[in-house]
Amino acid sequence: MVDWDRVQQLRSDGWDWSDIAKDPKVDFHPDASAGSPGRALRALYHRTGRRGQATSVQKTVPKRLRKEEAERKWTLTRFGWLTVPLVGVWSALAYVAPSPIGLLVPAIPYLALAFAAVALVLIYALWRKTEGPRWSAFYRKTVVVGVAAGVLVAGGIGLADALIFGCPYLPPASSLSSSSGPGWSYVPTAAWQSNGVPVVFYYGATWCPYCSASSWAMYKALTEFATVGPPQTSFSAPNDVYPGTPEVVLVGLSFSPKNGHGPGLDFEAAEDTSGVDQSLPGTASCYQSAYVSAYAAGIPFFVINGQVVHPGALVDPGALEPWDHANGTGGPSTVMSSVTSESGTPWSYVQGQAWWIMAYIAKYLGYNAATVSTLGGSSYYDWSSATLSGVTADLGSIT
Repeated sequence: MVDWDRVQQLRSDGWDWSDIAKDPKVDFHPDASAGSPGRALRALYHRTGRRGQATSVQKTVPKRLRKEEAERKWTLTRFGWLTVPLVGVWSALAYVAPSPIGLLVPAIPYLALAFAAVALVLIYALWRKTEGPRWSAFYRKTVVVGVAAGVLVAGGIGLADALIFGCPYLPPASSLSSSSGPGWSYVPTAAWQSNGVPVVFYYGATWCPYCSASSWAMYKALTEFATVGPPQTSFSAPNDVYPGTPEVVLVGLSFSPKNGHGPGLDFEAAEDTSGVDQSLPGTASCYQSAYVSAYAAGIPFFVINGQVVHPGALVDPGALEPWDHANGTGGPSTVMSSVTSESGTPWSYVQGQAWWIMAYIAKYLGYNAATVSTLGGSSYYDWSSATLSGVTADLGSIT
């Protein structure tokens, strides 16, 4: 026999007829020919005159008030239906725009882990739920609120970073495309410039052997566009791989015009000089933080004009092993002499990426393979014929 009091109570709690018909406590057993159990129960309910009848529960608490009270309860299920869309939308927007939205809390890995956690909470809540519907009009409203909250949270963070701190828009790492230069990738975003010239950004540390080896390519490229100095040389950490790799310390370099021409670039370096192994540098601006957060898998990391990036070493530190600290303290001066004169074995390992850096800088200064000779000629920066030839070839292959 149908427990009509139970039916009335479940209807007051917001259950639909199909879920009520399935409740074993209702004890409804329709004929096989009756079709939908929920529809059959509703028809029987109306035929037997049960509509509008009040149960003892209803006499105590009005139907509307009991339903509102049930909806206000913070159950684990309600928490899950709210937080899953909130964190999901926030994660998606932070992934699509790692800057400015993903700077405060990056999508990978933090928001992704948070989304997995709340999704597991919701799955567990639905699994253990024995009474009441797992999905109802009330839960649909909760999901809508969660989506709206996710948009508001992500949008608020993005607007604050962009308007208050001036953070740029950066697309996800998956949108990067390979460039002609080995290890370099294009970023489909606006240029990062200062006073109308490209910004060249370096992120690294003096203890890092991969940074140390790569510093020579960056240093050489910089000296071809400006008078740079005085350079400080040193070695990478003695307790890391490739211990004591010779290096140029890039942070703090001074720039002045070369051959009467002002520097055609603005160089920014975030470099840890503490010598403490595994210590990473801080960043000085939202632009630096944005690029590091979005595209740097570690150190070293290089950015030119905000539109090409290179995560990882430019030069193999193993190639400079003959000049490391174990082979004498004069290693850096030997490498410096080779790189400066563009002769000898160290230069042969450095020149390839040095020319690529110069080619990208020339490109973003507005030059191409046909016009770069006027930039590197004796009346301008006075590059060697080999360097001019190498940069011209690289520039010609850049699309």
